[in-house]
Amino acid sequence: MSESTRIKIFDTTLRDGEQSPGASMNIEEKLRIAHELEKMNVDIIEAGFPIASIGDFEAVRKVAQTIKGPEIAGLCRSNFKDIDRAWEALQYAGERGRIHTFIATSDIHMERKLQMAPEQVLETAVAAVKHAVSYTPNVEFSCEDAVRTRLPFLARMVEAVITAGATTVNIPDTVGYAMPFEFFNIIKYLKDNVPNINNAVISVHCHNDLGLAVANSLAALQAGAGQVECTINGIGERAGNCSLEEVVMGLRTRRDIMPFTTGVNTEYIHGASRLLSTVTGIVVQPNKAIVGANAFAHEAGIHQHGVLMDAETYEIMTPESIGLNRNKLVLGKHSGRHAFIDRIKELGYDLPKEDIDKAFVRFKALADQKKEIFDEDIDAIIADEVIRVEERFKLVKINVTSGIAAPTAMVEMAIEGQIRQMTVIGAGPVDAAFKAIKELTGTGSELRQYIVGAITGGTDAQGECTVRLEENGREVLGQGSHEDIIVASAKAYINALNKMASVIERTSITI
Repeated sequence: MSESTRIKIFDTTLRDGEQSPGASMNIEEKLRIAHELEKMNVDIIEAGFPIASIGDFEAVRKVAQTIKGPEIAGLCRSNFKDIDRAWEALQYAGERGRIHTFIATSDIHMERKLQMAPEQVLETAVAAVKHAVSYTPNVEFSCEDAVRTRLPFLARMVEAVITAGATTVNIPDTVGYAMPFEFFNIIKYLKDNVPNINNAVISVHCHNDLGLAVANSLAALQAGAGQVECTINGIGERAGNCSLEEVVMGLRTRRDIMPFTTGVNTEYIHGASRLLSTVTGIVVQPNKAIVGANAFAHEAGIHQHGVLMDAETYEIMTPESIGLNRNKLVLGKHSGRHAFIDRIKELGYDLPKEDIDKAFVRFKALADQKKEIFDEDIDAIIADEVIRVEERFKLVKINVTSGIAAPTAMVEMAIEGQIRQMTVIGAGPVDAAFKAIKELTGTGSELRQYIVGAITGGTDAQGECTVRLEENGREVLGQGSHEDIIVASAKAYINALNKMASVIERTSITI
């Protein structure tokens, strides 16, 4: 091992991360995240699964056309149709375009899912890699469910796809099954038993079903892997993926015993985390490492005293190293446009003038009602005014009465441009509002979760509402914020309905 080995960071937030329930993103939202990843200087952005739907294809194509720094990858199964479709989208990235093809290699997957013999699987993989190489030398191959694959067969597969032209070979822990020492031994076995192993970068893609995705990824690096596949905030299917911020800051913080570096500009980590939460509505748990609200908070008196004397007594990294400014600029009604623009840029938003104008109008209106505007308020404003799916359903007016009398909601909406109004009685004010909205929109979505909270402290805080809707197996999250919690709830419900309509349209053509 060299004195400082450069590790590639492969971000799959836009592909595997989007498979997290409720995390579907439209093309505009994917581009926002991609631009943030570009600023962060990740090595590879996996932009989607091009053959999965027209929406996914267009998103990969747009990212390939727009992003100039990182390589752009598209996932495809080991068949020619998938590979052709992937390159159709990726070609705009030129030599930075990466075809990422995969097939399962574990006995359980080969027998029960693929219903193929091991030799057939190996032949299919080799043929797929050779076909991909006909488009570009930048080909990655993944052995799906590698951790549960018999090691001799896994070694044969890795050797064969490298011979066929794969320059990156991924060893995924697809179901989050491995223990760190076990994963270390798997990578070491391959390094010791695959003759041409040094002709490709060994990548790892770990899931977090047992909470060990980051630990397993770090163990793999110690065994000789050279690329980590991860997501912002660790989002992804089931319990999620390896967290980008945790693995990157782990390597940065413990260089004393792990001689690895990455090219990631870590000062953009906090902004990327906030942006993803705003886009998807998936809130980061307060005790989440690196980016959680409590990551740099100290309540115990001993800790507070130590930090005041010397921050390094209880902080192993600085807030500034991830882009978190200790000295927050508090905005208010006297703050001007320049201060507002500076703040949204510090928070990681790069908005066109028309979006800044919309957000600034809402900011001034809120500032007239609140003493102080915090970062969380600005996130909510931008989520409400800017980061939106196409608004087929739009709230025009809502009036709710409750108390001793039966709770009643009068809701007026613009539906596909037409104004409609309805008054409904419910079990409570929110129930009445939701029933009116459901009647007006005629949607079949079912409410699965409803969460209300204050964005900041104080009785003048904005209320923030998150709802989860389900329809025909699809789930989406909607967000809304307003000084009136009933209005926030209605906006969140309508936001979710708009997202559901977008998801249904985008997934109308699927694999």
